[in-house]
Amino acid sequence: MKVKVIPVLEDNYMYLVIEEHTREAVAVDVAVPKRLLEIVGREGVSLTTVLTTHHHWDHARGNTELARLLPGLVVLGADERICALTRRLVHGEELRFGAIHVRCLLTPGHTSGHMSYFLWEDECLDPPAVFSGDALSVAGCGSRLETTAQQMYHSLVETLGTLPPETKVFCGHEHTLGNLEFAQKVEPCNNHVKAKLSWAKKRDEDDVPTVPSTLGEELLYNPFLRVAEEPVHKFTGKVAPAEVLEVLCRERASFERAAEPLQPQAQALLALQWGLLSMPRPK
Repeated sequence: MKVKVIPVLEDNYMYLVIEEHTREAVAVDVAVPKRLLEIVGREGVSLTTVLTTHHHWDHARGNTELARLLPGLVVLGADERICALTRRLVHGEELRFGAIHVRCLLTPGHTSGHMSYFLWEDECLDPPAVFSGDALSVAGCGSRLETTAQQMYHSLVETLGTLPPETKVFCGHEHTLGNLEFAQKVEPCNNHVKAKLSWAKKRDEDDVPTVPSTLGEELLYNPFLRVAEEPVHKFTGKVAPAEVLEVLCRERASFERAAEPLQPQAQALLALQWGLLSMPRPK
């Protein structure tokens, strides 16, 4: 199993997963189909399936165009709001692409229909991988938009947090630096946070992705997976896991708002680049 990490838009990641014996390929979270197809052509593989983690435009907007260009393409996900969806998946369902197994893990929190994908190969020494979209990111997680804190806790700690520690985590965004800065605020004495932050700053300077991490690493520095730890209880003033998570989400939102916001002109430019706005026609 070979994974191609494809940075797109402002800070998103698409992924191309290649079964190296059959040369079949599966894409995860198609936002920019042209860029994906360039890499498919360069790798000389046959793209048969798209796995979409959730319906947000920056993870699913390319599905419709890709399905038009590749008749017969299968688009899978757990939410009917996903563009060009051909079949809705359920929690625990397993798929197979050559030697690659896929277990579908419903991980509501960021959205109610968020699905993460756990991949592994039989009799292979390479570690498994999870494509976690906006459910789990390096040192953080996506904003809770559509579900309860209890549901989000179950997704993060009981579903994703119990995967094998060697599992590689491929998330949906490059938010590592900001996530670690918040993690340092939560646990200022956590040496794992300090070391990872130093490493991430160097990666940022070199313009190199910080994905993947491993689940074992995340358990050492990701505050959203560390809701049972005493320093996190002290920071939040709570002990019950869902309540701890609720406070972490609220504090993280305040932390992000305190960062310098984009100016309106920059916001409009990004919207144009991403196809959310169109230029007015001259009269």
